[in-house]
Amino acid sequence: MAAACPSAPASRFVVVGGGIAGVTCAEQLATHFPLEEVLLVTASPVIKAVTNFKQISKTLEEFDVEEQPSTILEKCFPNIKVLESGVKQLKATEHCILTEDGNQYKYEKLCLCAGAKPKLISEGNPYVLGIRDTDSAQEFQKQLTKAKRITIVGNGGIALELVYEIEGCEVIWAIKDKAIGNAFFDAGAAEFLTSELTSKKSEAKITCKRTRYTIEESERKASAIADAGNLGSALGPDWHEGLNLKGTKEFSHKVHIETMCEVKNIYHQEEFKQLKKTSLTFPRDCHNTSADKDMWPVYVELTNEKIYGCDFIVSATGVMPNVKPFLDGNNFMLGEDGGLKVDDHMRTSVPSIYAAGDICTASWQPSPVWQQMRLWTQARQMGNYAAKCMAADTLGDSIDMDFSFELFAHVTKFFNYKVILLGKYNAQGLGLDYELMLRCTKGQEYVKVVMQNGRMMGAILIGETDLEETFENLILNQMNLSAYGEDLLDPDIDIEDYFD
Repeated sequence: MAAACPSAPASRFVVVGGGIAGVTCAEQLATHFPLEEVLLVTASPVIKAVTNFKQISKTLEEFDVEEQPSTILEKCFPNIKVLESGVKQLKATEHCILTEDGNQYKYEKLCLCAGAKPKLISEGNPYVLGIRDTDSAQEFQKQLTKAKRITIVGNGGIALELVYEIEGCEVIWAIKDKAIGNAFFDAGAAEFLTSELTSKKSEAKITCKRTRYTIEESERKASAIADAGNLGSALGPDWHEGLNLKGTKEFSHKVHIETMCEVKNIYHQEEFKQLKKTSLTFPRDCHNTSADKDMWPVYVELTNEKIYGCDFIVSATGVMPNVKPFLDGNNFMLGEDGGLKVDDHMRTSVPSIYAAGDICTASWQPSPVWQQMRLWTQARQMGNYAAKCMAADTLGDSIDMDFSFELFAHVTKFFNYKVILLGKYNAQGLGLDYELMLRCTKGQEYVKVVMQNGRMMGAILIGETDLEETFENLILNQMNLSAYGEDLLDPDIDIEDYFD
């Protein structure tokens, strides 16, 4: 029987989660309170560290993420103590957490940064692989070396990168939307990028910036915890670099996209034979009706009634906030997406408990040009701001909302293009009362601007456009641009000169 919480070791600050949000929060707290021990509880033997941080503009930031042994963090911040264990239970009324290894720890202030877990289309199916952390990415690479055809289900960042990076393997890509990359861009940008799937990929490989630390067998105790449903930290936009994503065939890309559909059924080979179903060959054109004579380990039936056989299925259908370990017996308010609701000081509805990153749902009145997306950039910003709020509350100071929540700004890479998203880049929440302005040069750049009442509300920039700082300022300043009309996107006019 575990000891009662009151006799457990006490820390003023406890942070749960070794991902970007948790590590950033712990580092910031350790800096604010150099004489206090900060306890970081993580289920993974490695933590995610932000390296090579670069502030590109007021709100745009770029950084690499490295997996590091927790000892490196403890060396940099002697007052951070890393505890490698999952959380079994949270007793909020007693200010106490119980860990999987049977220990209990008391806290004055707790920040939950336990991330999110993948929404798998089928739990426990050996032919369905979810890609969320480094281990699952390596397992995917191993499976791919033996594969002739795979099915990818989902339309987020990981699906987009996978489809582009995979060579020598037929890919059936099932998405529930009309166009690819729905969360990131509109149909026009999707069309611009889809053409890249048919063109030859450049051979230039970017060096992998993120170091992979292999865990020795002696440290494999973490895998038992992982099997119990805990997860490694999330992958980021360059997760595929350094992995050889090649199937068994000699061609480069072979991708067929099935739009406006979801998975209806998954059949194993024996089941498929018993049901006397018919599957389709890999489409050579959009009118595919020929039956597939090959036998496959697994078959996917889509809601558009088409059935395809494949070697395995990748479930890349997004994530769910990882709240389960913390809910039992505690009165947390949850957002519609299942995350822990936080106010404008990153406080949850339970006293002394804060949350940051993928686990939380921003429930304050946001700036008109900001929205929450579960991305690494926001995990870092939220972890950083949560620590500042915890410090201010502890010291009785007041604190203003962090500037990073003024404007949604994200920089990433898709299909080897630099992609910058600003503000309401997809006219999110603007109803029908907006105008779009567009500039596109095939194979080079795609620029879209969202305008409302003469003011810029958002923008998508694909390629090396050099417009990000100017557009960021125009969105933040909310200047009336009606007088400039189409000149805003005229490539022959240096727009920066207008607004110096």
